[in-house]
Amino acid sequence: MENVKTKSGLCFEAFNKQVEGKQTSICVLSNKKGTEAVITNYGAKIVSLMVPDNKGEWVDVVLGHASIDDYLTSGEPTFGATCGRYANRIAKGRFELDGTVYDQLPINSGPNSLHGGLRGFHFRVWDMEQLDAQTVRLTYVAADGEEGYPGELTAVLLYHLTDENEMVISYQATTTKPTVVNLTNHSYFNLSGEGDRYIGDHVLTIHADAYLPTDETAIPYGPLEKVAGTPMDFTEPHEIGERINENFQQLIFGKGYDHCYVLNKEENEMALASRCYSPKTGIVMETYTTEPGIQLYTANWLNESIIGKNGHPYPERCSFCLETQHFPDSPNKPEYPSTVLRPGETFQSQTVYKFTVE
Repeated sequence: MENVKTKSGLCFEAFNKQVEGKQTSICVLSNKKGTEAVITNYGAKIVSLMVPDNKGEWVDVVLGHASIDDYLTSGEPTFGATCGRYANRIAKGRFELDGTVYDQLPINSGPNSLHGGLRGFHFRVWDMEQLDAQTVRLTYVAADGEEGYPGELTAVLLYHLTDENEMVISYQATTTKPTVVNLTNHSYFNLSGEGDRYIGDHVLTIHADAYLPTDETAIPYGPLEKVAGTPMDFTEPHEIGERINENFQQLIFGKGYDHCYVLNKEENEMALASRCYSPKTGIVMETYTTEPGIQLYTANWLNESIIGKNGHPYPERCSFCLETQHFPDSPNKPEYPSTVLRPGETFQSQTVYKFTVE
């Protein structure tokens, strides 16, 4: 399959490699409209996502790399990734559960543990089985004690591309010991195309009246704050870049947006969380989720040295993430929705990214 390429120009052979004794590869999902998603089992990542714009041209709306070698050496290991066992941050790499203190989580983001540690799920080779032309199942079994977390955790992920141009992501997890779980997809989106250099013109709405303000290390204080009257307010449509450089402490801490929004929804309810629109292509992405929060991140720490697909550099603020999830540092904040999973229980979560045009 050396010369066979996907619609987005990816070569199958470039993703065939032995990594830590397991074989990496890609699979292609396509629907009746010709929309195409390419998935790799390295980190259960979305490598490309080709959707039509308002002129009928195909646009790749996610950042990523053209080979496994590029992913292995990337300056940003979370492009398109599934993050776990605990996505986002846990303060000081420690938490207490049922009277036992777990304080050996790797510190990899200031004084905190981020996205499951030094070798989180986005660095692991998952078992991958394509179920049909539009569905793939990925499975990863994390050992008891891996990255400092208790319990052998079996995570199962389904990517399903519907004929309505929805990317449906379904998560399940079970454990052998009480543990904490927070899984998310960390795709970097640019609805003008992954080579476009700035998402400040994208128009964003987030259905959240409140967000979690953080300290300078991106750990929430605890209590939520209302977005009204602040540049954090996306309850009405705003360009992402409209207020991103304002002299507002939360934006200064993060060099832009990097905050969890508390969604206006009931627990476990599947509801519309956000809507984003590119005026260049007319592509609209709606995000639906069962999760209580969504992390808006505006790629504030990318830089020109990161080269992606098609030789495109990925500079600061060339993309945005809308990571559906439970709240950062929930294991240390009992007032937040619980992230505890116990033996005999099944963690379940679902997120839908739906693409249309206007």
